[in-house]
Amino acid sequence: MTMDKQSLIAKRDELATRLEAIKADYSRGLNADSEEQAAELANAEVLDGIARATAEELQRIEKLLADLETD
Repeated sequence: MTMDKQSLIAKRDELATRLEAIKADYSRGLNADSEEQAAELANAEVLDGIARATAEELQRIEKLLADLETD
């Protein structure tokens, strides 16, 4: 599926927003409640995977946009 430039820009912006939200979540730190901390730590691995996949997709979209600019 080929995306047009506007679709790529919208997807890039969506991914950048998602990545910023993940970073903000990390920066809040852990909850003071030990049970909440356990849940947060369990979710941290999943969140890390989502962040990694989002960053990779964002990089791919940015490359496609750069390629469009050079054509």
